[in-house]
Amino acid sequence: MGSLLTRDQAINLRANLAMAGQRLVFTNGHFDLLHVGHLDYLEKARALGDALFVGVNGDRSSERLKGSGHPIVPAEERARLLAALIPVTAAIIFEQDTADELIEALKPDIYVKGGDYHDKPLPERPLVESYGGQIVLIDFLAGHSTSDLIRKIKALP
Repeated sequence: MGSLLTRDQAINLRANLAMAGQRLVFTNGHFDLLHVGHLDYLEKARALGDALFVGVNGDRSSERLKGSGHPIVPAEERARLLAALIPVTAAIIFEQDTADELIEALKPDIYVKGGDYHDKPLPERPLVESYGGQIVLIDFLAGHSTSDLIRKIKALP
């Protein structure tokens, strides 16, 4: 089981991983209403390295990026749920609109995002490429998205 870490704790753990020659995989997102699509994505991400850190958009960040009413689940709860998943080594809450600050501090070997970034700009790309990190885009598990789940819930009688 993983841990919910502060930024400084994550930096220290990253240093230990690097000293041990272990590859760090990093991803980030809102992860609101956790579902099997998230788990599939995280399993695939974790398979790329020795440890998986997940940056979780904080509540203010989620509201700015997703709109009023978001997130549905508070950041602390989302991060705890993610940290409890087997593929996740650590979850870190951040309030910025991009993960650049965490990426700069952690310099993960591999930065992972969803396949939807095949067709749109990835804001963190220049930073990851600047230090020689690898970017991997993982396709989503079809039919499993938070938006689909919200639509199903809203359609209930």
